[in-house]
Amino acid sequence: MKDYNNIIIWLDYFNKSFSRNEGRRVPNNKSIFNPSLDELKTAVSNSGFSISHYNENCKFPKRPQIKSGYISVIKSQTKTKIINKIAGIMIAIRSNQNKSS
Repeated sequence: MKDYNNIIIWLDYFNKSFSRNEGRRVPNNKSIFNPSLDELKTAVSNSGFSISHYNENCKFPKRPQIKSGYISVIKSQTKTKIINKIAGIMIAIRSNQNKSS
């Protein structure tokens, strides 16, 4: 049964290694290489969205041979707006990690 109160956010939406045809949902300038589920969880929390649940041992439907992960977020805006907001924060998290290293 479909849950209309939650949105599924896949890691592959933000992966710069994939094309739009392969499932990336954000532009190249808002994507990062090989995002982790921890980065996604941090970005979702910093964006002000509530995480319903997450799964790190599942496979994105377009690539069933590669393990991915997703987070379920309580729907408060459109999926595109939520994804774009999370993408901006993921870039900031990744750039802060690079500066610290």
